[in-house]
Amino acid sequence: MIRLLLTLSFGLILQSVGLAAEKPNVLFIAIDDLRPELGCYGSPIAKSPHLDQLASDGLLFNRAYCQQAICRPSRASLMTGARPDTTGLYHNYVSLRELQPNILTLPEHFIANGYEAAYCGKIFHQGDTDDGRSWNRESVKRVAGIQKPKGGYALPENLKTKSVNVKTMLAKYGEAARRGLAAGPAYEKADVADTDYVDGYNTQMAIATLKEMVQEDKKPFFLAMGYKLPHLNWCAPSKYWDLYDAKDIPMAEETNAPQNGAAMGLHASFELRTRAGIPKEGPLSPELSRTLKHAYLASVSYVDAQIGKLIAALEEAGVRDNTVIVVWGDHGWHLGDMGVWGKATNYEIATRVPLMIWAPDMQARGAQTDALVELVDIYPTLCDLAGIPVPAHTEGTSFQPLMNDPNQAWKQAAFSQYPNPALREWAANPLSQGMRETWFGPLIQQVENRIIEQQGSKWDRELFEQHLMGYTMRTDQYRLVVWQDHRAPEATPIAVELFDHSRDPHETINIADKEPELTQQLLAQWRAGWEAAK
Repeated sequence: MIRLLLTLSFGLILQSVGLAAEKPNVLFIAIDDLRPELGCYGSPIAKSPHLDQLASDGLLFNRAYCQQAICRPSRASLMTGARPDTTGLYHNYVSLRELQPNILTLPEHFIANGYEAAYCGKIFHQGDTDDGRSWNRESVKRVAGIQKPKGGYALPENLKTKSVNVKTMLAKYGEAARRGLAAGPAYEKADVADTDYVDGYNTQMAIATLKEMVQEDKKPFFLAMGYKLPHLNWCAPSKYWDLYDAKDIPMAEETNAPQNGAAMGLHASFELRTRAGIPKEGPLSPELSRTLKHAYLASVSYVDAQIGKLIAALEEAGVRDNTVIVVWGDHGWHLGDMGVWGKATNYEIATRVPLMIWAPDMQARGAQTDALVELVDIYPTLCDLAGIPVPAHTEGTSFQPLMNDPNQAWKQAAFSQYPNPALREWAANPLSQGMRETWFGPLIQQVENRIIEQQGSKWDRELFEQHLMGYTMRTDQYRLVVWQDHRAPEATPIAVELFDHSRDPHETINIADKEPELTQQLLAQWRAGWEAAK
């Protein structure tokens, strides 16, 4: 009898080990500030062969949206499966655990279900790495023959420029200067190795970590790799710049603010203007604009090459066929679109993101889908693909069914939000005194004057600077933007914008006043919220 029990117990252990081995690995790739400027998304210029190849064998989402077009809130939402109004995280200078000490993150949940989890690069925002909870294995910190980059630039003159600018602002404003009041150049082209910049270096750390996890662990792995580029500053090796002929780079088609749009809908490109060599007011010259887009594209191609190396390492390790690969951008980026350089708006160009996925058993290979999906959907999707339960707190919808039938009926809407971009710093935090005192002061005043002129008696400084939230809903045909006092969600909106994508894909004309019945219909749909749109 004892022998029989031991035999049964041993058999159950073997069965458990076998089930664990059958669980797919996850390669989780985050790219900072990447809009869908890739060949697979129809870019006429972007050189992105490795991501294009992945998309050609997986599923590409043509209409994926972030929950807020700024780093920390977007990543906190994705990594917890909860929307910004649930996390309470709306800007970059408050930590996730400060607001949500007990919320279960995506990798934390995978660890609880038998996974080994590690990360390299930027996954959560800086300060939200969640070490010790969301990760149960340290990544490799060094590889023989590769030196860790320092300071973000490879060229000494650029390192010096940054150092001088930061010291000057620190002397004047103290620690507040570290919140973006000084920076080095916006871009750099240098004849250096890929590993001389942090994304190339971190890729090698991720590859070494992958090899260790495959060789040493019996558990399935959740390996996250976060790329900094194409976030400013756009520093990439010369060979990626040389992929492009500057004169052939197409520039933004629509460079004006939306006609009849809300004056608070756009900002003054603060994030870019703080960089050395960028005009502190007024439009950028055509020559500088072209150079900046060239720098952005070079950065995209550089990251694409690193992702190619990472996927090749999966194949070399013999685990490619049992690894889910998901690639996502945390938000879009205006490259002169609507006259803006940066993220941080509620419009299509800032909220739409690249998203693609590959999984071992998916049926829709090399397919694209126009289904409306959101970054908050990634959490439940990966749970479904791994065969683990979806936590009750998550607020997204698993898009696993789309991986087999990408043309089926899906969500009625996707939802994003952003607090007043015009009167917030580029990290979405309220304007500081330092921002008002530097060269940004006149810009802030110009924007404020436009808002006061447009809004008239509705103007209230505390409301517009501290409490005004822009909520946006993207349906199949329309984008609705609702400017609402965050403290009074049932009150009449301060302003409403409506764009018809069937006629106006660049969102150039606000038709809310011309289409009052349609606007009220969409407002009712927005008020019903994301749960009603599933």
